[in-house]
Amino acid sequence: MGRRKKAQRARKKKLLIALVIVVIVVIAALAFLVKKYTPTSETVDLNTYYNIEEEQDIALIIDREKNETLGKYINGEVYVPYDILQESINERFYWDSNEKILLYTTANEVIKANANEAAYTAGKEVIQTSYQVVMIEEDETYVALDFVEIYANVTHQAYESPNRAVITSKWETITQATAKKETPIRVKGGIKSKIVDTLEKDEVVTIIEGGENWTKVMTEDGMIGYMKNSLMSDTKEVTLANDFQEEEISHNLKDEKVNLLWHQVTNQSANNSISTVLARSSGINVISPTWFYMNDENGGIASIASLDYVQTCHENDVEVWALVSNLENTDIDCEKVLTTTSLRTNLVNSIMAAAIQYGLDGINLDFESLSTQGALGFVQLIRELSIKCRANDVILSVDNYVPSGYTTAYNRSEQAAFADYVVIMAYDEHYAGSDEGSVSSINYVTESVTNTLKEVPAEQIILGLPFYARLWEETPDEDAENGYTLSSTAVGMDEADTILEENDANKTWNEELQQYYAEYEADGKTYKIWMEEETSLEAKLKIYQENNLAGAAFWKSGFERSTIWDLVNKYVQ
Repeated sequence: MGRRKKAQRARKKKLLIALVIVVIVVIAALAFLVKKYTPTSETVDLNTYYNIEEEQDIALIIDREKNETLGKYINGEVYVPYDILQESINERFYWDSNEKILLYTTANEVIKANANEAAYTAGKEVIQTSYQVVMIEEDETYVALDFVEIYANVTHQAYESPNRAVITSKWETITQATAKKETPIRVKGGIKSKIVDTLEKDEVVTIIEGGENWTKVMTEDGMIGYMKNSLMSDTKEVTLANDFQEEEISHNLKDEKVNLLWHQVTNQSANNSISTVLARSSGINVISPTWFYMNDENGGIASIASLDYVQTCHENDVEVWALVSNLENTDIDCEKVLTTTSLRTNLVNSIMAAAIQYGLDGINLDFESLSTQGALGFVQLIRELSIKCRANDVILSVDNYVPSGYTTAYNRSEQAAFADYVVIMAYDEHYAGSDEGSVSSINYVTESVTNTLKEVPAEQIILGLPFYARLWEETPDEDAENGYTLSSTAVGMDEADTILEENDANKTWNEELQQYYAEYEADGKTYKIWMEEETSLEAKLKIYQENNLAGAAFWKSGFERSTIWDLVNKYVQ
């Protein structure tokens, strides 16, 4: 009997222990589930979230995106780094780091603000401000947004705790939604992510990026985070608007298509050939002689211009758009001139003085092989020169490489805003020093037009085409990488035909390139040529016609045969 009671007590004890274990497991499971599914109420440190470290730091939320670079917040004034202003807000502001001047160009004047001054000049008027327009701190240049808003379609609003500025520069259609009830927005999508801010019921947010369960949003005061999709309602599209009056910049465009011939003039006596050039170039209405080039580092230019040349052209109803280049004198520090305001101003004045002296109808700028900074300075040159051209009824055209990743700094869209015409040099696909190949294949021309149209209106685009081909010469060389050294010579249409005839070489049509190709051997060397002639040129002119461009230009006089103009005039009229 005693033994039985003892066994019963043991069983009860075991059951009790088991029950306790079950209770503990259940409690642990419940605790785990509660912890897993209960949203955290922990808030993020907003200064850390917005990368604020110093009292004067301010986060920049530009067009609903938090920029990694901070601005400065001084006495209630928001300053943005110049690089951010130029890259993300408005590219028309130009900073001269040599003379410490900020520039903004309008249709009629250049606005200037010196560093660390509470003033700026518009034309001859000095305008005082209650803040420094441009501030340099620790080698970083900052620009006051209040100044930016005077000339650019930009708005901003500053907030504190933490310091942040909500900046709008793109007036586009956005998507907004309303909070169904009071709800937090979090650093990331998920209830365990820390809270950035808490929305009130019916508070409106802007949708930045949608997701399956969570959506990235921004509040009116620049708080950015994620909210649950189930707590959003009344989604709608809203087009942002501002009452800023955008400036109209007029363009001096011809009533007829431009049929331009470049005339390479290397000395004064070469100007005497103009009557002959015009006689064999029927149908052209513009000629561009290579008369001017940068010749010193003070903004001066060398000239081989001729009044008689201009008079002869005008007597034949042909306009003269003289070419100005940076190519002839390679000893000149072109970038220095283009990026220094006083020197660039001298260059503008030199060009306009020549235009007035010789009664020019237009200027054709051809600046090549520029660095990124040089190209930015070149665009500023175009802006400033356009003011003088507009005032003197001189047409401004700018020659450009075909669009590529290497030439984005040339900023064709900004060129088109100020210059009258943008010229595509749709040749030199292969050039002296490159691998051998076509000077201007049909795909090269097509892509150059297609990509330029993304930045420039068709009515401002002139398509530059070649009258020349390259004769490629392969000379056997055991030490060379390909077993031969390569050189080339530019040849005109008739010369190319003569070379093939003299060497008994046959040409074959390449459908893909829309060109004739020929090769032959002579004196132990191999010669190759992708020809430019009537059939190839017509294929390119059809691209011009199909896109209804402003005109066509041809490099250069003397490379063409006289009969080619019948073909050109069939399309360019």
